[in-house]
Amino acid sequence: MMLPVCAVINKRAVSWTLNFLTIVSFLLVPAFSIADEGLVVYSGRAERLIQPVLDAFEARTGIPVRVLTGSSTALVNRLQFEGERSPADVFISNEVGTLEHAHKLHLLRPVAMKEIDRAIPSAFRAPDNSWIGLSGRIWVVVYNTTLVQPDQVQSILDLADPRWKGKLAIPNAGNEYLQAGVSVIHALNGKQMTEQFLKGIKANAGSFVFGKNRQIVKAVAQGEVALGIVNHYYIFRHLDKHPQAPIAPLLTTDQGSKGMGIVMNASGIGITAHAPHVAAAKRLIQFLVSQAGQKLFADLNKEYPLHPEVAADAVLPDRKSFHVAQVPLTRLGELRDPIMTVIEDIGLR
Repeated sequence: MMLPVCAVINKRAVSWTLNFLTIVSFLLVPAFSIADEGLVVYSGRAERLIQPVLDAFEARTGIPVRVLTGSSTALVNRLQFEGERSPADVFISNEVGTLEHAHKLHLLRPVAMKEIDRAIPSAFRAPDNSWIGLSGRIWVVVYNTTLVQPDQVQSILDLADPRWKGKLAIPNAGNEYLQAGVSVIHALNGKQMTEQFLKGIKANAGSFVFGKNRQIVKAVAQGEVALGIVNHYYIFRHLDKHPQAPIAPLLTTDQGSKGMGIVMNASGIGITAHAPHVAAAKRLIQFLVSQAGQKLFADLNKEYPLHPEVAADAVLPDRKSFHVAQVPLTRLGELRDPIMTVIEDIGLR
């Protein structure tokens, strides 16, 4: 069952700090008391991506699940505001940086479960399992096959080259995937190169700045621009609906950035610090990291399952065919504030 969409929106998405508008938004959201009505999930993932998986859990266990959706940043702010009064049992985020930030704010609790340790590699979870990765996604270039040759882009940093002026679509400053991707670039290449990259893609994109990955994919497919930066699964979901669309993913070799590799992030989950239903929350995690749960992410969303024994959808690039940037995912949370400062200074909207 879906709860009302979260009314908490930090439009600039450049600060983790609760501000006046955020607090007012909290007060405008009707209070709800659901202590006896099952598991409460705060989800930064869109309803269409997470609801089918939660429905499968509810059908299997009989545990009712209620979901509050919103941006991951706004939901962290909400958890802070609610404190011990929060009805949330688990927090699901669309990327790990937000989960790590919630962990640093003591909003999540450590979880000792052998099922997690066996199913999810240590690189995709916090050392104390306060957050656990659920599904992987890679940051790729989507290109129009009639307008671009794949060998024209060797590194994602090449997108800052003036040759792509007016031909590039990018996520906006509030996009958490952009923030995470730029954090990886910063960690491996330093602040100066990160600033050059952001200035370049801002200039090249012009007005082609979007809030949703699917909008970028659509713009590329329609030939409005030649290429864009997105998470991989948006390309394949578009091709499912429009198999003749002239688009394809470009997995950069990143020779131009000394072998930086592909940026790989993950969605994930954590049990909240004041969860009213810890046992039920653990059962949800147990299901989501199991082979059955992981296969749902692979089949429904075309994401990379993190369980090593679950295969990704056959249409995806083989996980062994690309090199992943060697930046611990915990660093994404640590770098978020510095990266947001850089993004704000550059003036990316």
